[in-house]
Amino acid sequence: MQTIRHVDALDSSLCGGALSIGNFDGVHRGHVEIIKQVVARAKQYGGPAIIFTFDPHPVQLLRPDQVPAPLTWTERKAAILQSHGVDVLFVYPTNASLLALSPVEFFEQIVLGRLGVRGLVEGDNFRFGNGRSGNVALLRELTAANGIDLDIVAPVQFDGSPVSSSRIRQLVAGGVVDTAGQLLTQPYRLRGTVTHGEGRGGLTGFPTANLEAIDTILPASGVYAGRGFSGGKTWAAAIHIGPNPTFSEAKGKVEVHLIGCNEFLYGSTLEVEFLTHLRDIETFADVDALCKQLALDVEKAQNIIGPDK
Repeated sequence: MQTIRHVDALDSSLCGGALSIGNFDGVHRGHVEIIKQVVARAKQYGGPAIIFTFDPHPVQLLRPDQVPAPLTWTERKAAILQSHGVDVLFVYPTNASLLALSPVEFFEQIVLGRLGVRGLVEGDNFRFGNGRSGNVALLRELTAANGIDLDIVAPVQFDGSPVSSSRIRQLVAGGVVDTAGQLLTQPYRLRGTVTHGEGRGGLTGFPTANLEAIDTILPASGVYAGRGFSGGKTWAAAIHIGPNPTFSEAKGKVEVHLIGCNEFLYGSTLEVEFLTHLRDIETFADVDALCKQLALDVEKAQNIIGPDK
């Protein structure tokens, strides 16, 4: 799969395919239904299956104080899209000129002029152009007038409500990571840089990788079972998010105990996925009581994840 970030990298080989436009944050179940139709149309045309997204999120420029915390970073999004058969991810550089385009201008300059697609696939709440003033009704008119196929995909329901990125953010922020993973089609994952912590691994017997520079939404404070990924290796993990009241620490942290890991990871990127919430943050009477609970946490995490990680 190609990931294209610059308009001048487009060439004629990318024309004549099928396209969907959107943020695709998380690449959840609803997105996957759209992607399936894009891939099917692309095969029908003999052209590429293209996902067109934005970087940064348009809200970053329009209402920077209201930018939603992302569920995925671009490279992660690209990997998931590729696994579903997408040929090209076009990460369009969002700027004031793009956001100023009217719906008709956006359609003519981007959909027709830049990509020359034969088919377009969107959800029923699709909006486009300046101020999100373009809707599906207008899109039907524009595609019909230009001989482009248009498929509108109905929302995917889960437990009686539509699947959406905002719903998944609420689940993750609330610590309901198992349900969030079901809506995403795979466990929620974040990444960060491993830094030095307080050095209490020798005291407790459970060394942790402390993460900073995390660029996606954080789950609620608590202890979780999950997996860690770095340098092509995978470990089962017990993950602590939040303060450590036993040591009178009020500042929240992300600490990951990688079960059986003996690697030197300082300065490296660690990706962490969350399978389930194990317990809330607790204050223990002493270090011995904490260590006993940590041993239980690690045992539970290992049992949930299994021997094959």
